[in-house]
Amino acid sequence: MAGMADLFTIAVVCTGNICRSPIGEVVIRDAIADAGLTDRVRVFSAGTGDWHLGEDADHRALAVLSEKGHRLTDHRARRFAAGDFTDADLILALDQSHVDTLLRLAPDPGAQEKVRLLRSFDPDREDDEVADPYYGDRRDFEISYAEILAATPGVVAHVRERLP
Repeated sequence: MAGMADLFTIAVVCTGNICRSPIGEVVIRDAIADAGLTDRVRVFSAGTGDWHLGEDADHRALAVLSEKGHRLTDHRARRFAAGDFTDADLILALDQSHVDTLLRLAPDPGAQEKVRLLRSFDPDREDDEVADPYYGDRRDFEISYAEILAATPGVVAHVRERLP
């Protein structure tokens, strides 16, 4: 396996790192594995806020992931830090508020260029954002999962283009 510095790194960012971004992390990580790129790509998730630091993913997110055949183990919510811009090659925000926060946090224009809305990778999208399911019910988590899943092939294609 390549050293951490040699890996193309994707950060998936939502608000509290317990709903959308953990779903994105797992779905994208599994797609990267299916594409045979595990030894070249690393995926992690984080939140823009500190409300849930150290917590596991929301039980509804875990249930939807499990139902769809994914596993999220050892997740602990963390906050995206300015230093993460150094590690990440692609930063996938789940909604415009995350983009705005990340752009303010970015240390320079090069770091800002790494930030993209995740759904921008879905050519059939009707909206650019994945709505926050936290205050909703299980169906809202299923919708978030479906929207993230639809964008994932575009993310994998983008990563393939960027790899040497």
